[in-house]
Amino acid sequence: MANDSASDVRMPTASDVLAAHARLRRYLDVTPTHHAERFGCWLKLENLQRTGSYKVRGAMNALLAMRERGDARPVIAASAGNHAQGLAWAGYRLRMPVITVMPRCAPETKIAGVAHWGATVRLHGETYDEAKAFASELAAHNGYRLLSAFDDPDVIAGQGTVGLEIASALSPDVVLVPIGGGGLASGVALALKSQGVRIIGAQVEGVDSMARALQGDDTLRDPVATLADGVRVKEPGYITRAVLKELLDDVVIVREAELRETLVRLALEEHLIAEGAGALALAAGKRIAAKRKCAVVSGGNVDAGVLAKLLSEVRPRAPRKPRQRAQERLSPPASKPALAASALPAGLLSVPPAPNRRATAKLPEALPA
Repeated sequence: MANDSASDVRMPTASDVLAAHARLRRYLDVTPTHHAERFGCWLKLENLQRTGSYKVRGAMNALLAMRERGDARPVIAASAGNHAQGLAWAGYRLRMPVITVMPRCAPETKIAGVAHWGATVRLHGETYDEAKAFASELAAHNGYRLLSAFDDPDVIAGQGTVGLEIASALSPDVVLVPIGGGGLASGVALALKSQGVRIIGAQVEGVDSMARALQGDDTLRDPVATLADGVRVKEPGYITRAVLKELLDDVVIVREAELRETLVRLALEEHLIAEGAGALALAAGKRIAAKRKCAVVSGGNVDAGVLAKLLSEVRPRAPRKPRQRAQERLSPPASKPALAASALPAGLLSVPPAPNRRATAKLPEALPA
């Protein structure tokens, strides 16, 4: 973040999340939840959100908050793709100019999605952090408002509305969220931590800058290549790090092979299309024991070629057989006792059938002469 001193930074609160919820319900529908029985986990389907990702929540909330404050500057943002798409859609709906800087390795489907909504697209660098540095330079030279993909109070508050919707639908005891820069995890933690919900983050092995930062390791390392391009962040946010240090319960590190298998299983078993980062929280979920856990499927913007290759190469293991609950165990059906006539309602008392007149009619003894 541009501001390095704590005194210059406005920290988001749970009240900000509630205010974001009030702003966004006019523009965004509530996304559904789905119980994935074979995974033993509930899913919050943000892959069905506008633009295919939860990122539109933070982008729309930030633009609406800007308009409330009378800030009419053009907005510029660096993004691996989903934040750019959400910002482009929000700018289109609110008729506000938007510029996005994306790394050259961004998926084609995400680049096309940004251009579709009329935003200016600039491709620069090979990683999110290189695109971010270029966006900061453009903002400084042109007087644009630089909107972080995750390290902004309005963005974090918007992402937190995911948590409010989960609480309303499920009342979970654990919520799992993918972590790149930490915007979604911070918002969900602000929304749910006061309700006693455990918040578990998920990162990919070799792309774990937030997990290391929370342990006091500030060393910047280049993230490895991963299917989860949406969380491939070298430097975690200043605000998000402060929020998660206080509110996050744990971080699970997922292997790349686990992530690939989970994405394929989602497609084959649950008939849900997720991008790499979208399947990350669910991949971490198998290591967390809880009565009612919910994983956020954060996005579904995956290139068709990547998905086709995964479906042809990855052979997921057969899922374990479901455990039978006590009340569902088979038992011999109890014979139903016949109801006594006195137990039947008056209108349902048994009545002997009427005689068949044709069958019981007597034939004449002799025909007339």
